Amino acid sequence: MAELFWWVIFPYITLTIMIVGLLYRYAFRQLTWAAPSTEFFEKKWLRIGSPLFHYGIIFAFFGHVMGMLIPIEFYQALGISDHAYHFGAIYGGGLVGLMVVAGLIILLIRKITIDPVRIKASFADFFTVLAVLFVAATGTYMTIIYNTTVIEYEYRLTIGPWFRSLFLLQPDYVLMQSVPMIFKVHVISAFALFAAIPFTKLIHIFSIPVKYPTRPPQQYRSRSNYRRQGL
Repeated sequence: MAELFWWVIFPYITLTIMIVGLLYRYAFRQLTWAAPSTEFFEKKWLRIGSPLFHYGIIFAFFGHVMGMLIPIEFYQALGISDHAYHFGAIYGGGLVGLMVVAGLIILLIRKITIDPVRIKASFADFFTVLAVLFVAATGTYMTIIYNTTVIEYEYRLTIGPWFRSLFLLQPDYVLMQSVPMIFKVHVISAFALFAAIPFTKLIHIFSIPVKYPTRPPQQYRSRSNYRRQGL
Protein backbone atom coordinates (compact mmCIF):
# COMPACT_ATOMS: atom_id res chain seq x y z
CA MET A 1 0.00 0.00 0.00
CA ALA A 2 2.88 2.37 0.73
CA GLU A 3 4.38 1.78 -2.71
CA LEU A 4 0.98 2.27 -4.32
CA PHE A 5 0.48 5.57 -2.50
CA TRP A 6 3.89 7.12 -3.18
CA TRP A 7 4.24 6.04 -6.80
CA VAL A 8 0.64 6.24 -8.03
CA ILE A 9 -1.68 8.23 -5.76
CA PHE A 10 0.76 10.89 -4.53
CA PRO A 11 2.05 11.97 -7.98
CA TYR A 12 -1.49 12.35 -9.32
CA ILE A 13 -2.57 14.31 -6.23
CA THR A 14 0.35 16.75 -6.52
CA LEU A 15 -0.08 17.21 -10.28
CA THR A 16 -3.82 17.79 -9.83
CA ILE A 17 -3.19 20.41 -7.16
CA MET A 18 -0.67 22.11 -9.44
CA ILE A 19 -2.95 22.18 -12.49
CA VAL A 20 -6.09 23.26 -10.61
CA GLY A 21 -4.11 25.86 -8.65
CA LEU A 22 -2.57 27.29 -11.81
CA LEU A 23 -5.96 27.55 -13.51
CA TYR A 24 -7.52 29.22 -10.47
CA ARG A 25 -4.71 31.72 -10.03
CA TYR A 26 -4.70 32.57 -13.72
CA ALA A 27 -8.47 33.07 -13.75
CA PHE A 28 -8.90 35.02 -10.50
CA ARG A 29 -5.49 36.30 -9.33
CA GLN A 30 -3.51 37.26 -12.40
CA LEU A 31 -1.99 40.30 -10.70
CA THR A 32 -0.13 38.00 -8.31
CA TRP A 33 1.31 35.85 -11.10
CA ALA A 34 4.61 37.71 -11.47
CA ALA A 35 7.56 37.65 -9.09
CA PRO A 36 8.43 41.26 -8.15
CA SER A 37 12.11 42.09 -8.28
CA THR A 38 14.06 43.12 -5.17
CA GLU A 39 16.90 44.60 -7.21
CA PHE A 40 16.18 48.07 -5.79
CA PHE A 41 17.11 46.81 -2.32
CA GLU A 42 20.34 45.01 -3.22
CA LYS A 43 22.09 44.32 -6.53
CA LYS A 44 25.53 42.85 -5.89
CA TRP A 45 24.56 39.42 -4.60
CA LEU A 46 21.43 39.27 -6.75
CA ARG A 47 23.55 39.63 -9.90
CA ILE A 48 25.58 36.60 -8.82
CA GLY A 49 22.95 34.32 -7.29
CA SER A 50 20.09 34.91 -9.70
CA PRO A 51 21.93 34.04 -12.97
CA LEU A 52 23.53 30.99 -11.35
CA PHE A 53 20.14 29.72 -10.24
CA HIS A 54 18.15 30.56 -13.36
CA TYR A 55 20.67 29.32 -15.92
CA GLY A 56 21.30 26.25 -13.81
CA ILE A 57 17.62 25.41 -13.47
CA ILE A 58 17.08 25.77 -17.24
CA PHE A 59 19.90 23.35 -18.01
CA ALA A 60 18.65 21.04 -15.25
CA PHE A 61 15.21 21.00 -16.87
CA PHE A 62 16.61 19.89 -20.21
CA GLY A 63 18.80 17.34 -18.44
CA HIS A 64 15.73 15.82 -16.79
CA VAL A 65 13.95 15.73 -20.13
CA MET A 66 16.89 13.80 -21.59
CA GLY A 67 16.95 11.36 -18.69
CA MET A 68 13.27 10.94 -17.84
CA LEU A 69 11.32 11.43 -21.06
CA ILE A 70 13.71 10.02 -23.64
CA PRO A 71 13.92 6.20 -23.47
CA ILE A 72 17.26 4.50 -23.17
CA GLU A 73 16.61 2.75 -26.49
CA PHE A 74 16.87 6.13 -28.24
CA TYR A 75 20.44 6.62 -27.03
CA GLN A 76 21.33 3.06 -27.93
CA ALA A 77 20.00 3.61 -31.44
CA LEU A 78 22.27 6.63 -31.77
CA GLY A 79 25.24 4.57 -30.65
CA ILE A 80 25.68 6.41 -27.34
CA SER A 81 27.02 3.93 -24.81
CA ASP A 82 25.84 3.81 -21.23
CA HIS A 83 29.30 4.87 -20.05
CA ALA A 84 29.31 7.91 -22.35
CA TYR A 85 25.83 8.90 -21.23
CA HIS A 86 26.67 8.64 -17.54
CA PHE A 87 29.96 10.45 -18.05
CA GLY A 88 28.08 13.41 -19.52
CA ALA A 89 25.34 13.17 -16.90
CA ILE A 90 27.79 13.15 -13.99
CA TYR A 91 30.02 15.99 -15.16
CA GLY A 92 27.42 18.08 -16.99
CA GLY A 93 24.63 17.41 -14.53
CA GLY A 94 26.98 17.83 -11.59
CA LEU A 95 28.08 21.25 -12.80
CA VAL A 96 24.50 22.33 -13.39
CA GLY A 97 23.46 21.05 -9.97
CA LEU A 98 26.25 22.99 -8.29
CA MET A 99 25.15 26.12 -10.14
CA VAL A 100 21.60 25.76 -8.85
CA VAL A 101 22.68 24.98 -5.28
CA ALA A 102 25.24 27.82 -5.18
CA GLY A 103 22.75 30.30 -6.62
CA LEU A 104 20.07 29.30 -4.11
CA ILE A 105 22.47 29.54 -1.15
CA ILE A 106 23.53 33.03 -2.24
CA LEU A 107 19.88 34.10 -2.66
CA LEU A 108 18.97 32.60 0.72
CA ILE A 109 21.84 34.37 2.51
CA ARG A 110 20.85 37.59 0.76
CA LYS A 111 17.25 37.14 1.83
CA ILE A 112 18.32 36.63 5.45
CA THR A 113 21.08 39.23 5.84
CA ILE A 114 19.81 42.17 3.76
CA ASP A 115 17.23 43.92 5.93
CA PRO A 116 14.95 45.38 3.20
CA VAL A 117 14.90 42.05 1.36
CA ARG A 118 14.16 40.13 4.56
CA ILE A 119 11.37 42.49 5.57
CA LYS A 120 9.73 42.21 2.16
CA ALA A 121 10.03 38.42 2.05
CA SER A 122 7.10 36.28 3.15
CA PHE A 123 7.03 32.79 4.62
CA ALA A 124 6.26 31.44 1.15
CA ASP A 125 9.41 33.11 -0.21
CA PHE A 126 11.65 31.36 2.34
CA PHE A 127 9.77 28.09 1.87
CA THR A 128 10.29 28.28 -1.88
CA VAL A 129 14.04 28.77 -1.65
CA LEU A 130 14.47 26.04 0.97
CA ALA A 131 12.25 23.57 -0.88
CA VAL A 132 13.99 24.07 -4.22
CA LEU A 133 17.36 23.94 -2.44
CA PHE A 134 16.47 20.56 -0.91
CA VAL A 135 15.40 19.12 -4.26
CA ALA A 136 18.49 20.52 -5.99
CA ALA A 137 20.85 19.37 -3.22
CA THR A 138 19.57 15.78 -3.26
CA GLY A 139 19.78 15.72 -7.04
CA THR A 140 23.33 17.06 -6.98
CA TYR A 141 24.32 14.56 -4.30
CA MET A 142 22.94 11.71 -6.41
CA THR A 143 24.79 12.93 -9.50
CA ILE A 144 28.19 13.77 -8.05
CA ILE A 145 28.57 11.59 -4.96
CA TYR A 146 26.24 8.58 -5.20
CA ASN A 147 26.99 7.84 -8.85
CA THR A 148 30.75 8.07 -8.29
CA THR A 149 31.17 6.44 -4.87
CA VAL A 150 28.35 3.88 -4.74
CA ILE A 151 27.20 2.92 -8.23
CA GLU A 152 26.27 4.55 -11.54
CA TYR A 153 22.59 3.95 -11.01
CA GLU A 154 20.69 3.38 -14.27
CA TYR A 155 17.55 5.41 -13.58
CA ARG A 156 16.60 5.20 -17.25
CA LEU A 157 15.44 1.61 -16.62
CA THR A 158 13.31 2.37 -13.55
CA ILE A 159 12.47 6.00 -12.75
CA GLY A 160 12.27 7.05 -16.39
CA PRO A 161 9.78 4.38 -17.51
CA TRP A 162 7.76 4.86 -14.30
CA PHE A 163 7.60 8.62 -14.87
CA ARG A 164 6.45 8.18 -18.45
CA SER A 165 3.86 5.61 -17.37
CA LEU A 166 2.16 8.27 -15.24
CA PHE A 167 1.34 10.30 -18.35
CA LEU A 168 0.06 7.20 -20.12
CA LEU A 169 -2.33 6.69 -17.17
CA GLN A 170 -0.81 3.25 -16.66
CA PRO A 171 1.48 3.84 -13.65
CA ASP A 172 3.94 0.98 -13.24
CA TYR A 173 4.77 1.51 -9.58
CA VAL A 174 6.61 -1.82 -9.36
CA LEU A 175 9.53 -0.18 -11.17
CA MET A 176 10.13 2.09 -8.15
CA GLN A 177 10.44 -0.68 -5.58
CA SER A 178 14.15 -1.32 -6.18
CA VAL A 179 15.13 2.34 -6.56
CA PRO A 180 17.71 3.57 -3.98
CA MET A 181 16.21 5.59 -1.13
CA ILE A 182 17.97 8.86 -1.99
CA PHE A 183 16.43 8.74 -5.47
CA LYS A 184 12.99 8.12 -3.97
CA VAL A 185 13.39 11.09 -1.62
CA HIS A 186 14.39 13.28 -4.55
CA VAL A 187 11.39 12.23 -6.62
CA ILE A 188 8.87 12.63 -3.77
CA SER A 189 10.22 16.06 -2.81
CA ALA A 190 10.09 17.16 -6.45
CA PHE A 191 6.43 16.18 -6.78
CA ALA A 192 5.64 17.92 -3.49
CA LEU A 193 7.29 21.02 -4.92
CA PHE A 194 5.05 20.79 -8.00
CA ALA A 195 2.01 21.03 -5.71
CA ALA A 196 3.44 24.17 -4.07
CA ILE A 197 3.98 26.05 -7.33
CA PRO A 198 0.53 27.75 -7.52
CA PHE A 199 0.94 29.10 -3.99
CA THR A 200 4.42 30.58 -4.38
CA LYS A 201 6.40 32.83 -6.71
CA LEU A 202 7.56 29.73 -8.55
CA ILE A 203 4.42 30.22 -10.60
CA HIS A 204 6.27 32.69 -12.81
CA ILE A 205 8.17 29.80 -14.43
CA PHE A 206 5.07 29.36 -16.60
CA SER A 207 5.33 32.93 -17.88
CA ILE A 208 7.29 32.80 -21.13
CA PRO A 209 8.54 36.34 -21.88
CA VAL A 210 7.86 36.19 -25.62
CA LYS A 211 6.88 39.88 -25.72
CA TYR A 212 9.86 41.08 -23.70
CA PRO A 213 12.11 42.01 -26.69
CA THR A 214 9.41 44.27 -28.14
CA ARG A 215 8.34 45.82 -24.84
CA PRO A 216 8.77 49.63 -24.64
CA PRO A 217 11.67 50.59 -22.36
CA GLN A 218 10.79 51.68 -18.85
CA GLN A 219 12.14 55.09 -17.91
CA TYR A 220 13.24 56.02 -14.40
CA ARG A 221 13.93 59.56 -13.26
CA SER A 222 15.88 60.68 -10.25
CA ARG A 223 14.25 62.77 -7.54
CA SER A 224 16.25 65.80 -8.67
CA ASN A 225 14.56 65.63 -12.10
CA TYR A 226 11.17 65.58 -10.46
CA ARG A 227 12.06 68.61 -8.32
CA ARG A 228 13.24 70.59 -11.34
CA GLN A 229 9.97 69.84 -13.12
CA GLY A 230 7.95 70.79 -10.06
CA LEU A 231 6.57 67.28 -9.54
